[in-house]
Amino acid sequence: MFHVILYQPEIPPNTGNAIRLCANAGATLHLIEPLGFSIDEKAVRRAGMDYAELAVVRTWACLESCFEAMKFRRYFAVSTRGTTRYDQVAYRADDAFLFGPETRGLPLSVLEACPAEHRLRIPMQAGNRSLNLSNSVAVTIYEAWRQQDFA
Repeated sequence: MFHVILYQPEIPPNTGNAIRLCANAGATLHLIEPLGFSIDEKAVRRAGMDYAELAVVRTWACLESCFEAMKFRRYFAVSTRGTTRYDQVAYRADDAFLFGPETRGLPLSVLEACPAEHRLRIPMQAGNRSLNLSNSVAVTIYEAWRQQDFA
């Protein structure tokens, strides 16, 4: 199914919520180090570790090692600097979605390495702060899964 990649996540409950979401949507979660917390932290366990047995979670030393090992056919970077609205893409069941850290988003070098048409944005009201990371993951994955008729 889908792959969710959290690049250097910083806030434990967001990662816990992503674990729970991935378990429910049948997606694999990839965590790119360094993490801003220990995966054993109470906040992560409370938010998502009760789903850990149902979710596939992999940790990687760097983004390059994840991409090299997984050989994703295509991936999308989700960012406030994205150019394509997330709901205007025809997703495939093996697509990967890359999300940046909560306080700074994806580094420009990582974002620019992604093809321009694969840089996604989630619409928001002008002047507002971006959505919470786990909410962004949920919006994106559920749209992709909806397109697969929730198979």
